[in-house]
Order: sequence, then structure tokens, then C-alpha cells
Amino acid sequence: MDMAKNYEELSVDTIPSRLGVLEEIVTRIGADVENWQVKEVGDGNLNLVFIVEGSGGTVIIKQALPYVRLVGDSWPLPLYRAYYEHEALLRQEERAPGSVPEIFYFNREQALIVMEFLQPHIILRGKLIAGQRVANLSETMGRFCAQTAFRGSELSMKSIDKKADVGVFSGNVKIPAITEALVFTDPYFDAEMNQNTPELGGFIKKLRDNVALKSRVQAMLMKFASNTETMLHGDLHSGSIMSTDDDSRVIDPEFVQYGPMGFDIGMLTANFLMAYFSQPGHRDEADLAEYQTWILTTITEIFEHFNAEFKHLWKTERTGMLYPKSLFEDQGHSSEAACNDVLDHIMRDAVSFCGIEMHRRVLSLAHNADFEMIEDTSLRASLEARNIAMGVELILNFETIKDVASLTSMAKRFNEGDYI
Repeated sequence: MDMAKNYEELSVDTIPSRLGVLEEIVTRIGADVENWQVKEVGDGNLNLVFIVEGSGGTVIIKQALPYVRLVGDSWPLPLYRAYYEHEALLRQEERAPGSVPEIFYFNREQALIVMEFLQPHIILRGKLIAGQRVANLSETMGRFCAQTAFRGSELSMKSIDKKADVGVFSGNVKIPAITEALVFTDPYFDAEMNQNTPELGGFIKKLRDNVALKSRVQAMLMKFASNTETMLHGDLHSGSIMSTDDDSRVIDPEFVQYGPMGFDIGMLTANFLMAYFSQPGHRDEADLAEYQTWILTTITEIFEHFNAEFKHLWKTERTGMLYPKSLFEDQGHSSEAACNDVLDHIMRDAVSFCGIEMHRRVLSLAHNADFEMIEDTSLRASLEARNIAMGVELILNFETIKDVASLTSMAKRFNEGDYI
């Protein structure tokens, strides 16, 4: 049930008086409430976000709105998503320590979370558009995806605990429904809220006429909606990562649900590929090739770190009901082949989800700034078309992508193509 009866939307003016009476917050910001500096910084699609600074420190205050901020109050949304985000952050910190901001205070009725202010971190997408590199990014994200996937599954968790946790998040209905529509369905027909670059018109029609493609996408929607392999971030992209030159943290898991292990890493990969394809709209020829190579290297290393960490956890933390040691090691049998089979399954799913996300971000609502910031719509469309075309091949030919080298080779091929 949504707790909206006493909910009040925060503002720059009301934060000091409303939150300055809470010891948990005052101890983090400072008792001189009248001197707090409050700035609204939320530029996302769903929430209010404030930076609050005082003599004792700085925090981030995030409050859910009862509607989609991108659209307005014509699209209502439940406030309970803040509760699920809070629960997800707690589990992510437990399963991938140090990967998310520290939480200082949570109020379910007001749908607000007060958390660590990450400084000098900025949104990773902005760094990719600006051509900046982040050391350790691939290791951080590869390990995060592996640790949350493994430790949130019945490879690690007791079955009774995992099923109970699935029950906890099963109430997060409205938010995953956005993914089900905007990601898996709307790009493939003329949905009311769809947006696209005008020059893509004929190319989009060919996409929507591809029945095999749409059937395959719906099969992946069935898997996304019905499969509870592990707890997902649910919206893992370069806009939900904050980075410095050598440190990265994951934020905004309000789309959390239990789903397929390959979903998060597939969505993340798609957003790196979109950063890759969009680079000619942001870089001079002098440094274009070198930076695109760095992006593909980052994708490669993410999968390498994912596989290495997953295999390590397989050996050291495989305590759940799946692939028990009683069937393998205790009988003197290696489980390495079984682990590789699981990783192959994750890779196939990741590739499919990757292709679907590559379509969503240029054909549905809520586009990526990677492409949207390219003012020349003719150039933008040509780059988006490369992205769409690769997405089609990933979705239809996912079984041929055996490893990340095949994925990056494909990206290089499509980066040279002209599709409109």
C-alpha cells in the first residue's frame, strides 16, 4: 500500500524547517539549521534531489514524487518506490560492499532517503560524453554485477531466504511495469509517448515490420517478468553511476526487482555501446578512435572481471540449493563445466537484453544524452541507426555471440556502416 496520506513534497525553502529537527540529519549537516545551504539538483525523470550543506557536512536528500517528473502529474507513480530503493541499497551494500552511497536516514511515509553526498563524483554519462576516462571503472562494475548476481541468487542464498526476499520486492509493481512497456514493447510500435529523430522514420518502419525480432523481444520480456534468478538493480546505465577519475559508485536502484542474472550487465553494456556509437558527435577525428577503443576495452574488461569474480564466488560461496557441492566436489567431480554453463547462459541473456536496450533508448521515451546532445539531427540519426542495426543483430543472433570479443568485433563492424 502506498503511504501518501501525510506526504508533503519537499522544497528548497522547507527542507531546513522540516528536516532540521531530526537528530540523524542534524548530526550529518550541522545544528546551525538556519545556515544550511540547499540546492535542488534533480535532473532525472522521477524524483526530487537536493544537496544540503552545513557546517558539519553535506548530504543528498532524494524524495520520490507521486508522478513521472518527465511527463507530469498525468502519469501518476506510487511513492512506495522509495521504500524499495532503500531496501535495494541495503542489500547492494551487503552483497557488494562499498559500491553504493551510505544511507543516513529513511522516511517511508515521506518517500525520502538521506544519503552520502558523493564528491567529487559526477554522473558517468557526462564523463563519457566529455571524453574522460575513469580508472578502475571496469573492475568496479564487473565485480558489482557479479557480486549482486551471485549473492542475490540461490547459488548463495538459502532457498527460504531467497523466496522471502522475492516476496519483499514483489510489491514493486508499477516501476518494473515502466520497463516492461518502455523497454520491451513501445519501441516496436507507434506508442503514444515514443520519440525519435525524424530522419530515422523509414529505418524504424523496417524494424517494426520484423516479426521475428518482435517475437524474440517478447520472449525476453517473458523471461524478465517471470524469472527470479537474482535481485536486479533494474536500471543500470551510465546515468546511474557516479564517478571520479578513479572511483565509481552505483545509485538509483528504484527499478529493483528479482529477474534474470544477465539483465543488469546487459543493460550496462548497451549504454557503453551507445556511448561508443555516439562519439563522432562529440569528438574530433584526432582523438575519436582512441577514445572509442577505450570504451570497447572497458566493456571487455567488465565481462572479464564479472567472469573472474563469479568463478571466485562459485568456488568460495556456493552455499545455496543450486549446483550443491554434494553433487560435484563431494563426489570428487569438478563443477567448472557447470559454472561455465551458467556463465554462458548469463552471456546469452545479457546480449539479448543489450540489443533491446539499444533500441529503447532511441525509439521510446527517456532517451540517452549521448545521442540527444548531438544537435545535427542528420548526424545523430546516422549514429543512432548504427546502434539500432547492431541491436537487431544482437537480438536475433544472440547465440552466435560466444564471448565479449565477438561483441566488440561486431561493434567495430557496425561503427563503419551506413544504414540510412
